[in-house]
Amino acid sequence: MPTATELKDRIEGALPGARAEIQDLTGGGDHFRAEIVSDRFAGLSRIDQHKLVYDIFGTEIGGPIHALSLKTSTPEG
Repeated sequence: MPTATELKDRIEGALPGARAEIQDLTGGGDHFRAEIVSDRFAGLSRIDQHKLVYDIFGTEIGGPIHALSLKTSTPEG
């Protein structure tokens, strides 16, 4: 099972300049909440912002990462 730190590192590695805060909601390493701030989200709909993040993990979503709740924003808000 992935850790919150591993998810943070992967998100920040895939989205240079992003800041991610990850919380393991159950302590079991399969349900997470992520708050991500990135310039890459500028001009994207909320759905496209979330897709950008989910694409980082591919088939792990719904597998080892059973649930990933997202809050995305740009540095401007």
